[in-house]
Amino acid sequence: MTPTEFAPGLVINGFTPPLNLKNFKLIAFDMDSTLINIECVDEIADAVGRKAQVAAITEATMRGEIADFKESLRQRVALLKGVTVADMERVFKERLQLNPGAAELVAACKEAGMKVLLVSGGFTYFADRVRDLLQIDFTRANVLEIEGGVLTGRMVDQPWGDICDGAEKRRTLLQTCADLGITPAQTIAVGDGANDLPMMAEAGLSVAFHAKPKVREQAMVAIEDGGLDRLLEVFN
Repeated sequence: MTPTEFAPGLVINGFTPPLNLKNFKLIAFDMDSTLINIECVDEIADAVGRKAQVAAITEATMRGEIADFKESLRQRVALLKGVTVADMERVFKERLQLNPGAAELVAACKEAGMKVLLVSGGFTYFADRVRDLLQIDFTRANVLEIEGGVLTGRMVDQPWGDICDGAEKRRTLLQTCADLGITPAQTIAVGDGANDLPMMAEAGLSVAFHAKPKVREQAMVAIEDGGLDRLLEVFN
């Protein structure tokens, strides 16, 4: 099907609304620039005067111009060496905000009986706080190594691997489905960058939120204007 503007700033592709929210059992969100308004790695880098350098790598990665997300993230995290925990706390308090409609969409999904997954190529320092703000059920993100209150420029290996990239986002979505006893067709996946495409491809409904062109083209719903809660317009 050809993408159609269902309403101003809301494009649909591959289905005819309305859908029934209660037919879905899990919604999975990317975090940076999806649930929240910033790319945390870029803002952390600002504390050591490297924001422009890190942001350029982030932008190219999210557009799909740098295919190796893991190497891209390692490069960016190496540039964070010397950032303090106090610096990260300031980013959280002064720069991080939930994107418009995030709380409303999560609340509506939970009201419909759905579970909520946050799966991020970002960092647990922020993901855990966003989880608590929105009462999210499950999270997966990367762990920054901290020694003496200062970032070392490395990440901590986890049982599932060292970096949550696109492949890990997909695996986490599928594993969460298995744990809940549901099928991927009963899930919604929401993201904005190229590393969200693997999990979006598995979901029953894929949603691009103010996303990069490559992601908008492949999503079943593209929110191009307004908040995350605009997704609710395609449901009855």
